[in-house]
Amino acid sequence: MTTAPVKPPELRDFYEDPSVPVASGAARSLRQARMLAAALDTDGAGAPQVILDIGCGDGSAAATARPLLPGHHLIGVDWSQDALTRARGRLTHTVRGELTGGGLPFRSASADAVLFSEVVEHLVDPDAALDEIHRVLRPGGHLMLSTPNLAAWYNRGLLLAGVQPVFSEVSLRAVHGRPGKEVVGHLRLYTARALREFVAASGFEVVRLAGAPFHGVPRPLRPLDRLACARPSLASILLLHARRT
Repeated sequence: MTTAPVKPPELRDFYEDPSVPVASGAARSLRQARMLAAALDTDGAGAPQVILDIGCGDGSAAATARPLLPGHHLIGVDWSQDALTRARGRLTHTVRGELTGGGLPFRSASADAVLFSEVVEHLVDPDAALDEIHRVLRPGGHLMLSTPNLAAWYNRGLLLAGVQPVFSEVSLRAVHGRPGKEVVGHLRLYTARALREFVAASGFEVVRLAGAPFHGVPRPLRPLDRLACARPSLASILLLHARRT
């Protein structure tokens, strides 16, 4: 009797694994939240705004942002049931939803702002994802996107030495050829220029690009990593603010 071949794990199975990290770095989350708070203040509307944290993970980024966004409605959105279970301990409102397939469970132009933190690098179809974000945002609504920088200052040196860049992945099973120990499932990486062009091509006006440090940088190098944030093209993390045109 022959046995059926074992089906290899799919990408969805990878992200439903409780051992896969879904938290965001506090320094990055705080900088991004400050950018959003400043953008909403500039709008001068005064009324409570609807903010979607799409790909909220364990809710840590939204929890960091919440004190800076008093009075606004912050909703965590994720398709991972495991992530939402963890997020419910930090967020009052959570919703299961997907950027592709059936789309998000929100009406068109129903959101005033979207936090999109450390998500785009995990997507098979980032174009469709930005199309869906564009749909749910009102005209003039804010997109706050963060993602690792392929051209971070240390990655430039690693490539010159023939070493796989930090943040890049060649396997979902183990780390090969680069510093670090965690497999996090990155499928795409962006430089500052590529990110600007990609977002602009999806119907957004890029307002600002800033940098943020990476919590995984070895402690002796963290002061240098913070200094690199002054030049976003060299920073560990790219923070992009765009508006729906």
